[in-house]
Amino acid sequence: MEHTELTLPSPVVPVRDKLFLKSVFIFIMALALWIPAFFIMGLVKERQSRQQDAIDDISNKWAGKQTVTGPFLMIPYTETDKDDKGNVVTLKRKACFMSDKSEIQSKLYPEKRHRGIYDVVVYRSDITLNGKFSPLPWQQLKIPAENILWNEAVLLFKVKDNLKGINEDISINWNGTPLVFNPQEAGLSPLEDAFATPVSFSMEEAGKEHSYTMKFSLNGSGQLLFSATARDNKITMQSSWRDPGFTGVKLPDTRQINDSGFTAGWKYMNRSVPQVWKNTSYDLASTVIGTDLLIPLDSYNKTERSVKYALLCIVLTFASFFLIEMKYKRSLHLIQYGLAGLALVLFYTLLLSISEYTGFNPAYLIAAVATVSLVAWFTGSVMHSSGLALFISLVLAVVYGYIFTIIQLQDYALLMGSIGLFIALAIVMFFSRKIQW
Repeated sequence: MEHTELTLPSPVVPVRDKLFLKSVFIFIMALALWIPAFFIMGLVKERQSRQQDAIDDISNKWAGKQTVTGPFLMIPYTETDKDDKGNVVTLKRKACFMSDKSEIQSKLYPEKRHRGIYDVVVYRSDITLNGKFSPLPWQQLKIPAENILWNEAVLLFKVKDNLKGINEDISINWNGTPLVFNPQEAGLSPLEDAFATPVSFSMEEAGKEHSYTMKFSLNGSGQLLFSATARDNKITMQSSWRDPGFTGVKLPDTRQINDSGFTAGWKYMNRSVPQVWKNTSYDLASTVIGTDLLIPLDSYNKTERSVKYALLCIVLTFASFFLIEMKYKRSLHLIQYGLAGLALVLFYTLLLSISEYTGFNPAYLIAAVATVSLVAWFTGSVMHSSGLALFISLVLAVVYGYIFTIIQLQDYALLMGSIGLFIALAIVMFFSRKIQW
């Protein structure tokens, strides 16, 4: 008696289940391709760090960012107090007097220095300071006149990076008498690394008006600031640099920027620092006004922002592939999805590497054209359709153009991003409405 074997038919996976599983795998693949984008983000930060190292290296050898403070007047005085044992001791304190008016004029002569592929802006500047001290309101300090050490009065003046930024003696014309600033003695004033020069003073002199004039040259890198320490401050700045970034407690009241450079002017009434104080110190850095000499189109910041949209670009491209499969009944293998996704990820390495030589905008165009061409050629070869290749090219061109627009419009990035995502979702919903899931 013959035995016949029964063979069971192999399970057939319904088409709908295959479609669902494939869509899940495609979505997982899109998320997986986001991982290399994080590595590219780290590469961007590494290149930024190298750029900063180049800036720091040149600044350390030339001069760094500069802040000019003063001049202002410091007069010691004595007061009595008791120590821990109850003994009466005499202590020396310091009283500071700010000028009543200050007028600062500065001309900057910028230069570009190169370290490898990186550019650093350094400058030479000619600075003129004019001002006056009104009669000193020392009575506000409530210090007995006999306790004030008028003969120890000094003028204080500070430049942030004075070791490399100043290559000559700094002098001040005080009431027609030239005086030379020298590095202050340790502990002389609360202003660290300041210059000081003694001035002849008395109670009678305190009741008079005093004027001063200063002229000097200063080297620096990237930024020039002035502490607006007088009650009434007028600051003007002129340079041939065409891309200034105004900074500090106040923007310029007047400014003119064109191809030949910029001119800016500030008028500032200082109300954050009193005209006279004792036994304390104020943060004079909170009164700074000035300009950054910017190198336009920081490609690293813009590239970093572009990478943040990598997932969006990959998802929209994969969604286009998937919709093409459904509409034209042409199947793409998951490996082909992956290869197209890798091409989209490599767009950002192309953008980063090319932008270091050409700037962001040309690099973006070159990388986008290369990526769109590669993906379109691949799609046309796999699908055997030049029409579908053209369609994918159009989709990627719109996506890259949309991302470029968002990057350029920083103030409206969130609004543009929200609108663009809503429109993209609406388009996908429209074309997928007839798919039988």
